[in-house]
Amino acid sequence: MPTPTTLAIFCKVVDNYGDIGICWRLARQLEREHGVQVTLWVDDLSSFRRICPGVDVAAAVQHVEGVLVRHWGGQDGAFAPADVADIVIEFFAVDIPPRYVEAMAQREPKPVWLNLEGLTAEEWVEGCHALPSMHPRLPLTKHFYFPGFTPRTGGLLRERGLLAERDRFQADPAAAPAFLTGLGVTPAEQAALKVSLFCYRHAPVAALLDSWQAAPMPVTCLVPEGVATDTVEAFLGGPPNAGAVATRGALTVRVLPFVPQPDYDRLLWACDVNIVRGEDSFVRAQWARRPFVWHIYPQDENLHHKKLRAFLDRYCPDIASLAGFSLRWNGAPGEDNMERLSWAELWTALQADRNALLARGADWEKRMLEIGDLATNLLGFARSLR
Repeated sequence: MPTPTTLAIFCKVVDNYGDIGICWRLARQLEREHGVQVTLWVDDLSSFRRICPGVDVAAAVQHVEGVLVRHWGGQDGAFAPADVADIVIEFFAVDIPPRYVEAMAQREPKPVWLNLEGLTAEEWVEGCHALPSMHPRLPLTKHFYFPGFTPRTGGLLRERGLLAERDRFQADPAAAPAFLTGLGVTPAEQAALKVSLFCYRHAPVAALLDSWQAAPMPVTCLVPEGVATDTVEAFLGGPPNAGAVATRGALTVRVLPFVPQPDYDRLLWACDVNIVRGEDSFVRAQWARRPFVWHIYPQDENLHHKKLRAFLDRYCPDIASLAGFSLRWNGAPGEDNMERLSWAELWTALQADRNALLARGADWEKRMLEIGDLATNLLGFARSLR
């Protein structure tokens, strides 16, 4: 039998859960579906534990679901060429320990070195995907690898059985009620329009909650503990701890416990609309095939607005309600006719386009499936370089 491929992922947590969420999904998929021996180096085990309760935050080295997890404390220890994996991935251009890089240069054969970049729909990505970069001093070449939405990119993360599992869940009339009941959501709350809310601090949550209170139909907003805490606390009139709930007008807000990744997928599948943030939950919302709104990670000089528009131009160039709502949610200028609308009017327009959004989600899924999944594409590219 051939020796299993070894692979190391270096992850520094910046966006609390998005960075480690992506790296953890990738690591598990490579191990489970491709038989790769994965070592995941991560600097923040506490954030990791929020999405994977099996993580021991005090352990320097541990095995979690078949993946070797090493706490990356910033120390640049000693490494030998034998310690270096066949494939080395730095996530979002993190600085791999210099001595590890030096050991990479001494290894024969040289490892494949990939910089896994952030997801964007901008056109320039196609020209940069898979480009090589020579190390200025060592005999090493790094390649830039971009996830994306076109065949000239690496595609999106997607486990082999994800969509079949989703279809079974959504086709079973008892599945979503049982799952939501397990999170404390009452039958009355489940009967309302269910919205999951996952956003950054600067989202205009208060204005949206105000509009939902006066909505013509009941809305249940399900928000994970620790998200939009100040606004949620003001609405609840008390601490926004898991299990807290309050109703005002047509709106009920319920705080959910922070759930492991598989249960977060089920939450997205069970809700009618999903408001998501960053990259990891953004991709999972697309695979949920439900209408969604993206809160993009903020960047200096509002560069994130350009990225948001690039995605909207690809995903919904003909659905003005989603574009208008998304731009307002992210504080970006919109079209004049949408700029004049109130939050209530934007929400009403979005709901009026629900059938169009569901159809767009199904069509988008077919297009993304044609590209292949990120883990398989990445591994194929890496092996082509060896």
